[in-house]
Amino acid sequence: MSQQYNLPLLEAVCRRGVLCATSIRFWRGCKRLNAEDLGLDPAHVSDRLIQLGHKRLIPREALSAFSLIESRAHALVESGSFPFLGGIARFVPNPRLAALVDGLDKLRDEFRDATLDFVAGYGPLRDRAMEEWREAARHLNGSAEALLITIEQSFPPAGDIAKRFGFDTRMFQVAAPESLRLEVSESIDQMEIADQRRRVAEDAGRRLQADLDGFIRESVTTLREETARLASDVLATIDGSEGGVHQRTLNRLTTFIDSFRTLNFAGDQQLETTLERFREQLLTRSAEDYRNDSTAMQSLTEGLNRLRDNAVAMVRTEGRDVLTRFGQLGGRKLAVAS
Repeated sequence: MSQQYNLPLLEAVCRRGVLCATSIRFWRGCKRLNAEDLGLDPAHVSDRLIQLGHKRLIPREALSAFSLIESRAHALVESGSFPFLGGIARFVPNPRLAALVDGLDKLRDEFRDATLDFVAGYGPLRDRAMEEWREAARHLNGSAEALLITIEQSFPPAGDIAKRFGFDTRMFQVAAPESLRLEVSESIDQMEIADQRRRVAEDAGRRLQADLDGFIRESVTTLREETARLASDVLATIDGSEGGVHQRTLNRLTTFIDSFRTLNFAGDQQLETTLERFREQLLTRSAEDYRNDSTAMQSLTEGLNRLRDNAVAMVRTEGRDVLTRFGQLGGRKLAVAS
């Protein structure tokens, strides 16, 4: 019985989105050098004076395509999701899922093409890099040979280099822990094990409930903070512009409101209503209209101030107002099922 109370909230989360975990691996082309690699006695090397650490085996630009794809992939996922339970994955609301999958598929294709190009040119790249290292090692006198051996051994064999690259995405949902039932047995040991497992599952369920509470509140608070931040940024932009408001600034507000609606999986009706009212009242005019009408311009700045102040006030509630209503979504489904 103690586990049932967390199911409605979990059911609601699972119905509103999925968890996404994206892993991008590629050979970083680095080697951590130590004193011995340079022919130095570690006992006579002061960390205060000499810092070795990771050194590049190949030029940075040789792997720049992979770094760019990695940053774009992470930015794509983060822009359409929320960190889930300490960052074990990202929670993607259903309205954002199709665009995210499509974007990741395109980046995966780019990653595959870049990998094929890199693998095809790996041998010549390694040879050129070793030539550069040999040139650099000439200034190390007696330690050059030891360094070059270390560097050469740090390059993966040509036949294994492709294994260092991978672009993987997994979509999944979290499930509540279930107490494991054992078959009826007269064994005291079996009964004790079953009781222990039941207690572990119940404890995990309680912790999951607390974690889900925190996740929903943090997600709601994040969107409210972003709203307040955007309003402040737009006000600062208008204040610092000699020509008044620009159309791209108004478009930025419209885009944010559209984005909010796809991210609002928790059903923050208070903020959604506030943003829609702002759109209807203040985003139907063009920037040129605002620049030519001082009264309208004053209404826009007053509206932005209200939007910011309302969002800040909502942040102070820590999403508790939304959490209560959100859990009822799963509760209704369970009630019908029963």
